[in-house]
Amino acid sequence: MGELVLAVLLVAAVVAAVAWVPRLRAPVRHRTGGVLRHPGTWLGVVVALFLANQVLVTAFVEQTWHGDPDSVARYLPSGWFALADLGPLATALPAWPWTVLHVQAGLELPFVLLAYLLVCRWSGEEVFARVLAARWLLSGVSTVTFCLIELDLANPWTPVDLVVRVASGIVTPLLLAQLAPGGTRSAGLVTLALSAGALGVLVLAVYDTATLYNLGHLAGWVPAAAAGGAVLAAARWVAARRSRDPAPLAASAIRSIGWFLVLFAVPSLPLRYAVTFGLRPLALAAGAVLVLTALRLGWDHGRRRALVGIATVALVAAAAGSLLTAGYPEARLLVGAVAFVLAGAALCTVLDRRRTPRPGRDGTPGRDGARSHGT
Repeated sequence: MGELVLAVLLVAAVVAAVAWVPRLRAPVRHRTGGVLRHPGTWLGVVVALFLANQVLVTAFVEQTWHGDPDSVARYLPSGWFALADLGPLATALPAWPWTVLHVQAGLELPFVLLAYLLVCRWSGEEVFARVLAARWLLSGVSTVTFCLIELDLANPWTPVDLVVRVASGIVTPLLLAQLAPGGTRSAGLVTLALSAGALGVLVLAVYDTATLYNLGHLAGWVPAAAAGGAVLAAARWVAARRSRDPAPLAASAIRSIGWFLVLFAVPSLPLRYAVTFGLRPLALAAGAVLVLTALRLGWDHGRRRALVGIATVALVAAAAGSLLTAGYPEARLLVGAVAFVLAGAALCTVLDRRRTPRPGRDGTPGRDGARSHGT
């Protein structure tokens, strides 16, 4: 990959995210719409298509290349094409050559954007609407990033893959416009962190088994995917029943995370690849700009003193989580992000409770009621 092109793309994406994206607030055409306008529904459809294609890829490799995927794997990094043993099914299914790399090129963008929009939907209608309003810019930056990766891994399938990715970059935002926010609002930091973390585990499972053509790893992912699905179901069940307004510090944190999701959407993909393609300092600087901007837009300016302690604890938890996590870079980032939010949520809860006035015996504010709620 051209590091210079990626660096320019990342800087441009961050500038656009900070200077232009916060001004967007396109009206949502469909506020509700049931399962057919829910991003989770179509994310499930995309995952099903991904997995079905993996089965067809296995059949093609078995019938055309006698079970040896080296004809394509030699152009790719290690860790790809651990195919499953499908037995008689591998010779019974059709052997379609376009299932190799081309289908992935078309599905990868909607997979990424639908997963991101699902998390935004959990964060509230305003967050969802702002990211949806930026879908063309988000799609364009993501498509260019994917094309850079294609060129970095150039192979005989690359020319067609580039055309497929550009077509997907045009069609996907057109279809995303039909999604609905569902009139939701964020249910809290813990439920959001657990929901996003559990979804991240499922996304990583699909990433390994489907986008890297490792269907042979599917059985190994079953325990983690089952646990992630259970946590996700429980977190969404709790979120659907939570109606309390958040306390002041928690409310600031929720607003800030919402703004971070809005700002991070556009540069997310080039920032992720900058970490692993020799641009780590630039990626860290870009991430810092996004975080600081999100805090400026979302945090209550009267509670800045509390922010220092909360951010310190959250950063320590994030660093520890990332360092203790092995595997894909995405896994380390996921654990770090979840640890950051959970640690910050815990400290927000403690500080908010210390600042909440406790009633006296006669129901009037007691000694603690005279405390200032500021920080």
